Amino acid sequence: MKRLFEGIPSGIWVLGFVSMLMDISSEMIHSLLPLFMVTTLGASTVAVGLVEGLAESLALVVKVFSGTLSDYLGRRKGLAVFGYALGAFTKPLFALAPGVGMVLTARLLDRVGKGVRGAPRDALVADIAPPQLRGAAFGLRQSLDTVGAFIGPLVAVGLMLLWANDFRAVFWVAVIPGLMAVALLVFGIQEPGRRHTETKTNPIQRHNLRRLDSAYWWVVGIGSVFTLARFSEAFLVLRAEEGGMPIAYIPLVMVAMNLVYAASAYPFGKLSDAMSHTKLLVL
Repeated sequence: MKRLFEGIPSGIWVLGFVSMLMDISSEMIHSLLPLFMVTTLGASTVAVGLVEGLAESLALVVKVFSGTLSDYLGRRKGLAVFGYALGAFTKPLFALAPGVGMVLTARLLDRVGKGVRGAPRDALVADIAPPQLRGAAFGLRQSLDTVGAFIGPLVAVGLMLLWANDFRAVFWVAVIPGLMAVALLVFGIQEPGRRHTETKTNPIQRHNLRRLDSAYWWVVGIGSVFTLARFSEAFLVLRAEEGGMPIAYIPLVMVAMNLVYAASAYPFGKLSDAMSHTKLLVL
């Protein structure tokens, strides 16, 4: 086990634990949010789908621009801190929400935070990790992220049982690990120095798109097709409730899904350092 993680810089571990804490916070809420919207706020399943679709779409769009801005500024940590802080400070809105409108607002702001932090955080991983260990570093961070997504629903189950299905009380507790994630990022990461040898220009220009070769667009296209086949986990949660599963235990659906993801992320990241990325993608 020691050899498996040999050479991984401490900064990668810190980023991994930051991701883990934020995912604990987020999944405590997201594993219950569809049920909260339907059973407490009286929302329809269509409304749940619209909230989820708008939130995830916005996160993906913001991620494109945050990555570009991160490259332009050459400073990753500041953007990452902003993104994590935005995610943490929206958590109380879920607990306070009197209706679907505030849930939508909180969800959109939360996903903006996710979109902002994703690219600079990944760039930090690439900057900190030695080139020969980047695949393993990305896999480790993703594994810890998914461990958080595994722990969060378990905590939600325990609190729902303890507090007789009090959604809002669970949402308030979820604020704590979110704030811990921000503090750990602020005080636990020292951003590597970067050399600035080129004159900075605005990278969001049409001619820059022409610099992306066909291989890039093939990967984007394949990823888009896979994404079309994906549906929101919110519907899994609602389906479990429809099938008669007790409300307090429904977050276990997310636990099962994230357990498989957590167990596979690091090994496949390690494998990507040793074999063709194309072959691994096909696999």
